[in-house]
Amino acid sequence: MKIIVAVKRVVDYNVKVRVKGDGTGVDIASVKMSMNPFDEIAVEEAVRLKEKGVATEVIAVSAGVAQCQETLRTAMAIGADRGILVETAAELQPLAVAKLLKALVDKEQPGLIILGKQAVDDDANQTGQMLAALADLPQATFASKVEVCGDKVNVTREVDGGLETLSLSTPAVITTDLRLNEPRYVTLPNIMKAKRKPLVIVKPEDLGVDATPRLKTLKVSEPAGRKAGVKVPDVATLVDKLRNEAKVI
Repeated sequence: MKIIVAVKRVVDYNVKVRVKGDGTGVDIASVKMSMNPFDEIAVEEAVRLKEKGVATEVIAVSAGVAQCQETLRTAMAIGADRGILVETAAELQPLAVAKLLKALVDKEQPGLIILGKQAVDDDANQTGQMLAALADLPQATFASKVEVCGDKVNVTREVDGGLETLSLSTPAVITTDLRLNEPRYVTLPNIMKAKRKPLVIVKPEDLGVDATPRLKTLKVSEPAGRKAGVKVPDVATLVDKLRNEAKVI
């Protein structure tokens, strides 16, 4: 069974992002970029399934600028067997990414497609669900445990009331949550091996996909700063301020 894992190049989660002066977006010039943390968990899970003998090949897929090759090499250093980059300089929104992944799913015919539940840059949490709808595949989101049993995959997912376990027929789409696993440390020997693994570059046109953005960002702004707090002498005054000034009760 093949497993496709989608990975995204994002601003490193340790970096404090800043908005451009003209309000058109986030300034990423000279900013450290890395793999989306949820996608790193997805790669780790796919590699673990291969190590258990469940999967025969793990394919890392990314879409975006040429520098996304670095992200794919990181995925291959973790344990992916090969990489596919859909190279484009256009802004890629969730629907376009889902269409690109659907085209690759049709071509590669994987048994599982694993994605991070969301990217830490746009927090959209849409691509996995859109892919499942476009490809007409069963899906399980926010996975905290994945077990493959023959042609079925059992996924434990976190819901408001606790945990829910779903049994899906493969092929299926899974999106990963933080508690699924802890990604391994990438060693230097594996980084060197990743440089020799195959990486194919295609264009959206090669897959017959129109990646033109459908949404337009009007303005990006920093969140408003927090106002200074005040001390109150007693509970009655606190309740009065909450009711009459803050109007939250």
